[in-house]
Amino acid sequence: MRLFTHEARQHSDETRRVYAAYEVAHTLADFIAAISFLIGSILFLWPVYEVQAVWLFILGSVFFCLKPSLRLAREVQLWRMGNLDTLADRARE
Repeated sequence: MRLFTHEARQHSDETRRVYAAYEVAHTLADFIAAISFLIGSILFLWPVYEVQAVWLFILGSVFFCLKPSLRLAREVQLWRMGNLDTLADRARE
């Protein structure tokens, strides 16, 4: 089984659950990043809140970096699950 294929996500009920859990985490990371940038942008309107705005931009950047990491982790986990199924099938033969 290859990485980043639709078939890996639909392989079994377990792979569908794993895919869904990672999608929720990915969406949450996206939402936190967007909100951090939005609030940080608003805070930049007042010089007194500049430090907090910078920290929110850093937080948003961390969550934007987390997004591809989550996708890669998900795909590796699905790939491993597919390989385990293949090994289990071979063991039954």
